[in-house]
Amino acid sequence: MNGIIQNRRSIRKYQAGNPVTKEQLTQLLEAAMMAPSACNSRPWEFIAVTKREILDEIARIHPYAKMAEQASAAIIVVALPQEGTASGYFPQDCGAATQNILLEAVSMGLGTCWCGVYPTPEPMASIRKLFNIPESKIPFNVIVVGVPDETPAARGFFDASKVSYVE
Repeated sequence: MNGIIQNRRSIRKYQAGNPVTKEQLTQLLEAAMMAPSACNSRPWEFIAVTKREILDEIARIHPYAKMAEQASAAIIVVALPQEGTASGYFPQDCGAATQNILLEAVSMGLGTCWCGVYPTPEPMASIRKLFNIPESKIPFNVIVVGVPDETPAARGFFDASKVSYVE
């Protein structure tokens, strides 16, 4: 697992003409739905996109998702705000589901780029409109998916100055 975590990178260049299959997308979504969530509320839905025109539109309307023009798929994570005990935890829950997608993609030889949507008003409005997401749901992020056409070098990010041990 540590190798998968260390090799995960945001991929911004994809091999054109190398499709991500429905089976691969399903495997990524199965991993997403295995994520922990507050009170097991599972406050998420997913939109899997392989239609070229929609990927191009994502690249056009989202300022940080230009790589969707090259990629062969995207997953839109949609948050379902909860009431009661799990209220307010959807960012952590959807973040955990997103991380599972990113790590599963590495294990499958796929590349991804997590493009934030929530809480920025403009991308939220654009993605909401494109996918007709009702106001009761929150467009959380866009995960661009494809076969990588770059291999960013592995880097270590551990910074001991950001850790306190209580012993």
